[in-house]
Amino acid sequence: MNAYERIADLPVTIESVDRRRYTADTTSGFERTTTEYRLSGDGVVGRGEDVTYATEAHDALAGTDPIDIVGEWTMEGLSAALDDVDLFPAPPEQAASRNYRRFAVESAALDLGLRQADESLGEMLGIEPEPVRFVVSTRLGDTPTADPVTDLLAADDDLEFKLDPTPEWPEGTFVTLRETGAVRVLDLKGWYEGTDVDVEADAELYRDTLAAFPNAVVEDAAFTPATRPLLEPQADRLSFDYPIDGADAIESLPVEPGWCNIKPSRFGTLESLFETIAYCRAAGIEMYGGGQFELASGRTAIQTLAALFYPDGPNDVAPRAFNDPDASPPYPKSPLRPDGDVVGLEF
Repeated sequence: MNAYERIADLPVTIESVDRRRYTADTTSGFERTTTEYRLSGDGVVGRGEDVTYATEAHDALAGTDPIDIVGEWTMEGLSAALDDVDLFPAPPEQAASRNYRRFAVESAALDLGLRQADESLGEMLGIEPEPVRFVVSTRLGDTPTADPVTDLLAADDDLEFKLDPTPEWPEGTFVTLRETGAVRVLDLKGWYEGTDVDVEADAELYRDTLAAFPNAVVEDAAFTPATRPLLEPQADRLSFDYPIDGADAIESLPVEPGWCNIKPSRFGTLESLFETIAYCRAAGIEMYGGGQFELASGRTAIQTLAALFYPDGPNDVAPRAFNDPDASPPYPKSPLRPDGDVVGLEF
């Protein structure tokens, strides 16, 4: 049985549906807004976080009634019912937002069902959670230097990093970062379209990145006539994130990758998430978890999933302090150790 088959029949009683909005500044220079869905029943509350990026999509919820999912369900039955529920009062700008909000509701229901059963996800699946190794995802500024990385390493020389190379990186930055030995993942963001973080495929940038970090995972490289000859021989260290919303998406990639970034909210349903994890295991694809600037329960949930399925990967699930511009050392250390006495999706 895969993980979804083990939770499909989990009963969940929903007596009320509420929402809570969160807003915070980030170290990436933008204000993050999320909405947490809170499902209550039998005296406990299950939580799931909608990580839709457009603030307007969260604004549109103000004054609207909560979704009508009150009742007695199984996880599988509730998911089937949600197929016929439009979670957006107005169509979202990005189609992926529908998956983000759907996952918020399904993960809140799973959290509630587990709490009503007085079990953790690990207990229900028969998996012992392990300490989670994490990387710190950080930007190098408008005039890129290695300072953000070296400053953090001065406080904790065991930290590891996920960075976003751009054509603006000078040669000295590549050299300094390589010498740290702390860079685990390079995200080229070549698959994004119509976002603030798009990076056009640049063969010179790809060549420099592959050469400077020969042991690092390279994420979301775009395949063009100029980049394909560079990338195909490196397939075993390529990873994909943005296009991955199910097992079918992995099968449609231009190469068979060695790695996959599992961002739970991208999958929309718990069934798709757990089927993709099972697919990766069967195909020998290494996994690590990804984050989306979660401000509330979503951060705990991605850490819990990492602890159960890919604890040793370069998980982009660092504690929120690393994304908080007002935070200062000492920061939490890697690996994060799960609490042995939790319920629901708690870490």
